[in-house]
Amino acid sequence: MLTSCGQQGGSNSGKDSTAQTAATLAPDADNAGLTLPEGFGALKVADSIGKARHLVVTAGGTIYVKLNSPKDGKGIIRLHDANGDGKADEQTGFGDYGGTGIYVKNGYLYASSNTEIFRYKLDDKEQVTNPDQPEKIVTGLLDRNQHESKSLVLDNNGNIYVNIGAYSNACQEKDRTEGSKGMKPCPILDSAGGIWQFKADQQNQTYGTGVRYATGLRNVVGLDWNQEQNALFVMQHGRDQLHDMWPKLFTQDQSVNLPAECMYRLKQGSDCGWPYIYYDDVQQKKILAPEFGGDGKKTGGEKAEDPVAAYPAHMAPNGLLFYTGDMFPARYKNGAFIAFHGSWNRAPEKQEGYFVVFQPFEGGKPSGKWEVFANGFAGMEKVVSPGDAKHRPCGLAQGPDGSLYVSDDAKGAIYRIVYNKK
Repeated sequence: MLTSCGQQGGSNSGKDSTAQTAATLAPDADNAGLTLPEGFGALKVADSIGKARHLVVTAGGTIYVKLNSPKDGKGIIRLHDANGDGKADEQTGFGDYGGTGIYVKNGYLYASSNTEIFRYKLDDKEQVTNPDQPEKIVTGLLDRNQHESKSLVLDNNGNIYVNIGAYSNACQEKDRTEGSKGMKPCPILDSAGGIWQFKADQQNQTYGTGVRYATGLRNVVGLDWNQEQNALFVMQHGRDQLHDMWPKLFTQDQSVNLPAECMYRLKQGSDCGWPYIYYDDVQQKKILAPEFGGDGKKTGGEKAEDPVAAYPAHMAPNGLLFYTGDMFPARYKNGAFIAFHGSWNRAPEKQEGYFVVFQPFEGGKPSGKWEVFANGFAGMEKVVSPGDAKHRPCGLAQGPDGSLYVSDDAKGAIYRIVYNKK
């Protein structure tokens, strides 16, 4: 079975004559600029390919990358290592649209624009057979130029799940306007602010044929199907600007550090509470949003899902991957890697994120504190503005040998992290 980034389709199988193991693959001398735990190394597979969002690695080791916007008219890049040195020496492309989502399962490559989902057939050499005539699986999804990316993942029962982000910060009557009250019920939730489910093999589906699987999620970019639990897990981007919108209720420091970025385990019908509540990981409570009468202390959302894990504010979790490989030490098995794209709104404090973290799991649940796994993408100690960062992690993928791939949508680098401690 083939695997994917930011999302993952299952365990790996199949081998390729060019696929290298950690024992024979040499990391870059400087680990591609990354700081990693002892025993790990990294190399750049490719660089400057375009704004690389999510990516997948096939069972034979071929990499497909979705670009946020087409480069030279190509929105999907195929990378292949023909000589086995770990570097991509073949690069081709197809698909004239930008977007984020990409996934591989059962001989098909799925990719999304900001309004549609397409499907391509793969041949025995894992090459796309219909690059110019993909099947259009879903069409007509909402794009209001805010939280517009359509991340996607498949389960094991022929269903595809897609994020439709809310085109708003907190569903105010006037978006991002000081003192503007929230709309209740929030009209955005009928077509955005949640996860929709569609059939993976049915063409030209729309909102009318899809199912709103989960709601109350402001924006999800990182998501994955947990094979051990047979369940969908997602990472929500929390709301912004508590102090800017409500200066009498929240200090600048509170606005910098609230609310948490949250991981949720979803089931059909899940409601995670946006925009009415947010999660405060200091108080460890669901707090009523100020747009709906909250003051930073009042609780709310009694029927809303509790997050299964919480992380510091505004770090933008853009990739989620449950690790099922055998290359890394046993403690990583079935745990979660999360790619944090990096913040823009933590001033006057330094911006945070720009790294990949590991969240241990035990019995299908987060267990213990998360830890920074791969750092140094930004290329500097203190990021003042996101544009200063040299690289920004976005997508995650697992290779057939168990190595971890990371995409960068700032400069278009693709990293490969291996474990080679004896």
